[in-house]
Amino acid sequence: MTSVLYTYGSTPVFASQVDPRLHYCLHVPRNLPDDRLAPLVVMQHGTGRTAQKYRTAMRDFADQYGAVILAPIFPAGLIDPDDVHNFKFISYRGIRFDHMLLTIVEEVAARYPVAAERFYLHGFSGGGQFTHRFLFLHPERLAAASIGAPGRITQLDDSLPWWLGTKEFEQRFGKPIDMDAVRRVPVHMVIGSEDTDTFEINNPGDSNWMDGCEKTGLTRIERLQTLRRNFEANGITVRFDIVDGVAHRGTGVLPAVRKFFGELIGR
Repeated sequence: MTSVLYTYGSTPVFASQVDPRLHYCLHVPRNLPDDRLAPLVVMQHGTGRTAQKYRTAMRDFADQYGAVILAPIFPAGLIDPDDVHNFKFISYRGIRFDHMLLTIVEEVAARYPVAAERFYLHGFSGGGQFTHRFLFLHPERLAAASIGAPGRITQLDDSLPWWLGTKEFEQRFGKPIDMDAVRRVPVHMVIGSEDTDTFEINNPGDSNWMDGCEKTGLTRIERLQTLRRNFEANGITVRFDIVDGVAHRGTGVLPAVRKFFGELIGR
């Protein structure tokens, strides 16, 4: 009885078995369909690590579509107590956060009947940074990618150094970008119309800054538009949503995310 109580509905935070420094929580509908694997929707947090808030905001969606919501938690202060950016750039001091997410997905799939081979991934702000870089690395694992308001973008451009671009991508990550596979992934970009504050994203000298970042745009809106143009120039179809009246607030753009994922799952 206790096991069912805490493993269905909105769960506690679990430690990853592969690295207990990393965590996750879930929302699992109590009546998952018997005739198919449940869609798996991953909600990647941003700098504030508000994973449980995103999980909770997606509960009704999960129950409506018979989907499992997975919210990974990659803590700040890993190794360097002052670091808050680790997961955004995929690789950090020997930790590959793309591999960690895939391992957590496997842990969830061992417990629940989910479609883990291809899952839906949304991230906002720092999570939006992680999401589009994860797309470059593992397009074959994604049913769709929703990229929300990243403050720093990586363009598909081998003339620009990582993370501004993809120069020496294969040497860094051990695999090339499979562009044909990337083009097959439905891609969503979403941001609020009032997401115009720049103090956090124009910070030369900080650990998450590279000279040249300023050329991608002054605001997050401009930078996401730059990423859209770069994707489309590389043959990637993008659905682009600007949510009226919303500033830099992840839950504010979730209606557009739910609509995007819901349409795909509903098919």
